Amino acid sequence: MGIFRKIQSFFSNDIGIDLGTANTLVFVRDRGIVLNEPSVVAVLADTNKVLAVGMEAKRMIGRTPVNIKAIRPMKDGVIADFDVTEEMLRYFIQTVSGRHKVMRPRVLVAVPTGITEVETRAVKDSVLRAGAREVFLVEEPMAAAIGVGIPVQEPSGHMIVDIGGGTTEVAVISLAGIVEWRSLKTGGDAMDEAITQYLKRQYSLFIGERMAEQIKIQIGSAYQVEQVLNMDVKGLDLMGGLPKTVTIDSDEIREALAEPVSRIVEAIRVSLERCPPELAADLIDHGIVLAGGGALLRSLDRMIQVETGLPVTVAKEPLLAVAKGTGIVLGEMDTLSRAISSSSKRSKKW
Repeated sequence: MGIFRKIQSFFSNDIGIDLGTANTLVFVRDRGIVLNEPSVVAVLADTNKVLAVGMEAKRMIGRTPVNIKAIRPMKDGVIADFDVTEEMLRYFIQTVSGRHKVMRPRVLVAVPTGITEVETRAVKDSVLRAGAREVFLVEEPMAAAIGVGIPVQEPSGHMIVDIGGGTTEVAVISLAGIVEWRSLKTGGDAMDEAITQYLKRQYSLFIGERMAEQIKIQIGSAYQVEQVLNMDVKGLDLMGGLPKTVTIDSDEIREALAEPVSRIVEAIRVSLERCPPELAADLIDHGIVLAGGGALLRSLDRMIQVETGLPVTVAKEPLLAVAKGTGIVLGEMDTLSRAISSSSKRSKKW
């Protein structure tokens, strides 16, 4: 069997995919993370022919003529457009696999904890049709925990909070299993939408999703910051119908982000309240680890620390945590495959 696996690996590389609402990352066994692209596809409106995928397609958002659509096929962490997702996955798999491979790859996909059976089937079917030989699933918080170096197989409690584009995954992990979890449809996209709606209300200014994301990154914060930051924002005046520029500051954006941030904090609090006392005691020492792109929001760790009284750490390279976790599982199949199997509320298996 060992010789067979070595021969097999020559013909096909195992692939781990963090199939996110905002970005898709691909880990190839023995090569590391080889692809990190926006989950966006540009297609012709009348034929659905794919014109661009990833960063090239994202540049088209809000700037396409009527005959071209820039589509984000993932919503709230799951597939919203089956056909477009399949085309996007096919492009990514072919890009990282190359044409010299004789056998199709086995693919491990990270999915939200709260995914339904129908959504699970949609993910598997899309990946298989996109060119995979076999498809396995791992829950995102477990992959993130493994990716940031949490010793998931120890009999000790650890909390991971993975804040992605479409969802936030909160999980308490012990003995290679998820003991308590919350999966809410609030993440980076909800923050962007909150900023968009705030500017509509306060300034009658309509902005695109790219500008909202830029505001979040440049001056967004979850808690009071020492220095107030300012930014000029360009958009469309809803009253006059002409382009307009307004100057906003970080205090305003913190106010705009208060609702989605509070939902994330509440999910953490509920998970802590329902956590077994022995594991809750462990969390006093281990604290909370933040992963995902949303973990980069200024002072979010400070906000959670104030609200929970626990130490909070932002993972190193939080955007890569889930993808790294899939890679570690691919490299340690014998030990971690059993850990992944026992982690799921629905007994997802390799």
